[in-house]
Amino acid sequence: MGEFTHFNQHGDAIMVDISKKAETAREAIAEGRISMNQECFDQLKAGSIGKGDVLGVARIAGIMGAKKTSELIPLCHLLNLTKAEIDFELEDETCSVRTICTVRTTGKTGVEMEALTGVQIALLTIYDMCKAVDKGMEMNGIHLCQKSGGKSGIYIRKAKQEV
Repeated sequence: MGEFTHFNQHGDAIMVDISKKAETAREAIAEGRISMNQECFDQLKAGSIGKGDVLGVARIAGIMGAKKTSELIPLCHLLNLTKAEIDFELEDETCSVRTICTVRTTGKTGVEMEALTGVQIALLTIYDMCKAVDKGMEMNGIHLCQKSGGKSGIYIRKAKQEV
C-alpha cells in the first residue's frame, strides 16, 4: 500500500520533490459520463443546442483543462504535455455522453491528474452549454482507467463488481 507523499515530517503540505526521479514515457486515460433528459440528448445529437457545437467546445475545454491542471490542483507539478485528447461516445440507451481523456508526456511524474481534470472540465462544459434545456444533468463515474510509466508501472482499473 502506498503512503501519502504530499506531507512533510511535521504534517505540512508540500510539493513532492521529483528532481531525482528518472524521466519516463507516461500516459493516463480517464473517463466519466454526463446523463441528461431525452430532449437535451436529442438536441445534443442533432447539434441544435442554442449555444453551438457542444462537443467541439467541450473537447477544447477538456484539453485546456488538462494543460492547466497545475494551476487548478494545489501541489501538482507543471508538466509539458505531449498529448491531450478528448473523445466522446453518445450512449443512446442512457441518454449520456461518455467522455474519455488521454494524456501523455515524458517526464518525472505522472499525468493521472491531467487526464482526470480534462474529463471533468469537458463534462462541466457540456453541462454549461446544455443547462438551458436540462438543469438536472448528472456527472458520474469519473475515474482513472489506466496509467503507465514511472516507478509504479502499469495500472489498469478492474471492472466494477456488481454487489
